[in-house]
Amino acid sequence: MKVTSATLQPSLQALADPQWKFARAQVPQLEGWVLRLRDDDGNEGLGYCHAIPAISTHGAGAEAGLQFLSQRLVGRGLDDLAATMEEIDATLAYQPTVKAAIDMALHDLLARRLGVPVHVLLGGKLRDEVALSRILPIKSPQEMAALAERLAGEGYGQLKLKLSGDTDLDVQRIAAVRAAAGESVALTLDPNQSYNAKQMIAAFKRMERYDIALIEQPVPAADFAGLALLTQTLPVAIEADEAAQSVRDVFRLVSERACDVINLKITNLGGIRRFLQALRICEAGEVGCRMGAAFGPALLQSMSLQTACVVRKLPYACELSEHLHLRDDPFTPLPAHQGRLRLPAGPGCGVTYQH
Repeated sequence: MKVTSATLQPSLQALADPQWKFARAQVPQLEGWVLRLRDDDGNEGLGYCHAIPAISTHGAGAEAGLQFLSQRLVGRGLDDLAATMEEIDATLAYQPTVKAAIDMALHDLLARRLGVPVHVLLGGKLRDEVALSRILPIKSPQEMAALAERLAGEGYGQLKLKLSGDTDLDVQRIAAVRAAAGESVALTLDPNQSYNAKQMIAAFKRMERYDIALIEQPVPAADFAGLALLTQTLPVAIEADEAAQSVRDVFRLVSERACDVINLKITNLGGIRRFLQALRICEAGEVGCRMGAAFGPALLQSMSLQTACVVRKLPYACELSEHLHLRDDPFTPLPAHQGRLRLPAGPGCGVTYQH
């Protein structure tokens, strides 16, 4: 019951919209790496490391980290998963997306060997499917409205608007999307750190008439005081995202009650084990959590879905549909139906590598 090989495969995917943009960068294509682990019975476990320079790391950095760490897995027992990941954490500083890929692959391999879905290793599912939120990238108000109308027509009950920090234009975007999507669709906002706290307070006076459910990371990640001020001041849920890059960050956010919700991502936190640690902190402190968006193919979304299905409360829709606007997905399909994503059948994460 040992890992016998660890190999890497590049994964380059174009976006259906090459002009896809958020406040910090434009993302015309997605570069990543697939980690493939095999055991002594020929079972294969899969992990994905995404490499977006403005968010995580660049492709060469991801490859170097995976090459450095993955060969340490060969010969390790699968039942030593926790000890193996502790050693991985101690061997290389930072690089959470690299560690997340290794953690995913180990969980996937062990689950496939045992013939069970990944969620069984995590304690068992609480649900079979999750509601999805779709993201509207920064565009003109008219373009964002057209996309919102299409997505609402496909059954998505929650949409997230990327904002730029230009209040006048952002208000126009929100107004156009609300008119196009209708009153029944929940709208959340994601300025990606493009406002400061007082600007956001002033801007929200013009935005709240459009029935906003949540605002994600409006202020710079390091501005905990500004985030807390918004949490205490505005009559809307305030969510931390870029401010929650580690379990320690999550502990501080919860203990200081600096936000109402935390956007948790396997990739940011360094894997499923760290995600579950952060989740328990949120639950103990009565701070909401949401499965946040991590760009990547069906493998990444399926692994996140396995994890989301063991979360006790999901007050907001999950952002696990980002594979749907990527091309050249190397994994078996993971389709959404009427704005929901259902656990795939079979052992492991539920998708397989097709290349």
